[in-house]
Amino acid sequence: MRRVAGVVVVMMAGSLLAGAQPQLSRPAATDWQTQHTQQLLEDFPWLARFRAMDAALPPADLPRVVFMGDSITENWQHDGVPFVPQMPEHRWEKINRGISGQTTPQMVLRFRQDVIDLKPSVVVLMAGTNDIAGNTGVMTLQDTENNLASMADLARAHHLRMVLCSVLPSVDFPWHRGLQPMQKIRTLNAWIQSYASRHQLVYVDFWTAMADAEGGLPANLSKDGVHPNDAGYAIMNPLVDAGIQKALAEPAP
Repeated sequence: MRRVAGVVVVMMAGSLLAGAQPQLSRPAATDWQTQHTQQLLEDFPWLARFRAMDAALPPADLPRVVFMGDSITENWQHDGVPFVPQMPEHRWEKINRGISGQTTPQMVLRFRQDVIDLKPSVVVLMAGTNDIAGNTGVMTLQDTENNLASMADLARAHHLRMVLCSVLPSVDFPWHRGLQPMQKIRTLNAWIQSYASRHQLVYVDFWTAMADAEGGLPANLSKDGVHPNDAGYAIMNPLVDAGIQKALAEPAP
C-alpha cells in the first residue's frame, strides 16, 4: 500500500508541475497560410491554375512574350487590361503567368505547360524572393540558381529567347520577418547578371533603378517593402520593354 500511495503522490506531483508549465502553442495560421499549405499538398506547382487558359489560348498574331514569376509578376496587371503599357513601336502580345507566393522549384515544374507550350518568342523570368523567404521550405542560393539555370536550359532547348530579371530590393518580408534578405538578394542578383552574360541572355536590372540607400524598396515605390505600387511598376515598365526589344532583336537560340 505504501508503494502504491507513493506512486500516486508522484503522479499527482507530476501533474501539478505539468500544469504549472507555460503552454506552448503555434501562432494561428492565417487563411492564406492554410490555403497555401493545402495547395502545396494537392498540386505543388499549381498546374491547375492556368491549365484551361493555356489550352484555350489562340495562336498569336504578334510575337508572344510570357512573363513567369510570383506575385510581383501576377500583380503586374490592373482590371484585366494589358499589364505592361506599351510604346507604339513595341508590338508584341504579353501573357502573364505569375502566381503569388511561388518559388523557383514550383516554376520549374510548370515551365513546360505555362511557357514552352504557349510557343512564345520571349520568356521574361523574375523569381527568387519567395525562395529566400522559404515559402516552400528552406532553400540555399545554390538551389535557386540551379532552378533558374534549369528554366534557362529549357528555354534554350526550345529555341526561346530569355530575359532574366533581377530580384527586387527588400530589407524584410512582412510574412516572414527577421530573415534579413538584403545581402542574399544582392548575391543572387550578381549571380543572375553573371549567368545572363555568360549565356548571352538579356538581363534587366530593376534593383539598381529601385533600391534605396539601405538596399530596400522605398515607401514611394511600395506599400509593404516588397511589392511595387503603380509608381514602382512605372519604373519597371520601360526597363522590361527595352529588355524584350533587345531579346527580339537577337536570333532565337
